[in-house]
Amino acid sequence: MEQHEIALRMEGLVVFRGLLKDPVVAAFMEMLRGSDERRTERVSRYGAFCAALFAHTENWSDYLLEAVLEDENLYVVKSCTAAGVGPQLKRSLELELEFLAQAARVTSEEMLAGLPGVTQCLPQWETSTLDFAAAYRQRMNDVSHKGYGIFARYHVFTLEDGHLAPVKYPDPQRLDQLPGYEREREKVIANTKALLAGQPANNVLLYGDAGTGKSSSIKAIANEFAGEGLRLVEIKKNQLYQLPELMDSLAANPLKFILFIDDLSFTANDDNFAALKAILEGSVGGRSQNLVVYATSNRRHLIKETMSDREGDDIHHGDTMQELMSLSARFGLTVTYSRPDKERFEQIVLDLAAQYGLQMPADRLMMKAEAFAIRSGGRSPRVAKQFVELCKAGVQM
Repeated sequence: MEQHEIALRMEGLVVFRGLLKDPVVAAFMEMLRGSDERRTERVSRYGAFCAALFAHTENWSDYLLEAVLEDENLYVVKSCTAAGVGPQLKRSLELELEFLAQAARVTSEEMLAGLPGVTQCLPQWETSTLDFAAAYRQRMNDVSHKGYGIFARYHVFTLEDGHLAPVKYPDPQRLDQLPGYEREREKVIANTKALLAGQPANNVLLYGDAGTGKSSSIKAIANEFAGEGLRLVEIKKNQLYQLPELMDSLAANPLKFILFIDDLSFTANDDNFAALKAILEGSVGGRSQNLVVYATSNRRHLIKETMSDREGDDIHHGDTMQELMSLSARFGLTVTYSRPDKERFEQIVLDLAAQYGLQMPADRLMMKAEAFAIRSGGRSPRVAKQFVELCKAGVQM
């Protein structure tokens, strides 16, 4: 296929039109358009494409196939909804996959044709013969686990200006790195497995003392089950009003989502309090079966109460107190993370010391750990980890 024909076909993409925004694909098209330019311009566009491609891989075919598989397009979105895919869209998909497989085989030699003496001093990319159609069929079969678009590349997200933004370097915490609270976590893990299996799953409130690993547990669960189609979206308290729109946008997605709200607490007159209540249960819109809300808090009832709240002059005082406690009651599962006693704290220290390869007699380790905990305000898994890391770093304590 001639270079100008490839460029025209690229411009006419329908299903995979989003590829035109990809910087490497865009540089590829610029290189094709420059095939009739003078020598210097052609070499410049060739170099620009190589620079863009080599930042990811040296194989053009591999790069284009991965871009195709991760593209969020009309076909994949419609195939995940009740509307389904029409015959014209199916035909477009077949034709474009066939064409893109051909475009992926464009070689350096073809692009440098007619430029004698230049080939030897310029880098050359690699190509492979790949079956784009078969690979795409397999990806569609696995879409409930691998996802599409940004959900195929990342598994942790934040909400920015109403849009999901991927976290490129999420906390790598794993479940086997969190000793001491296995029994508490098992309830959350079981609930998450139910979500992944398409069974009824509860919203979860992890309540307890600071530093006991509530947030770390949720992040570790997200990492553990990312390969099974689980994604985590962290929501700030001041973003709760955006949740209904976000939930609607995720409802048809084949993946499963945890909407994570960390360190949750409210004042009694906080507008976000009523917003979250409606989202958890009580609004006219039903909650989608592919998402749950996981929240952590140091407060059992989530509301900052004062003595006047309990002794106030409200005529219907009982109703007021029920209102204050109603939010936490809307979480179907509440898991308590209590500050560890001496025995549990020591076991956590020993397990972490083994993870970090810390060589120190157990009795001396326990004595130093207890002293460090006293200076740090009390025992907790966070204090235990800080202590072990300081010891590993050789910091005298």
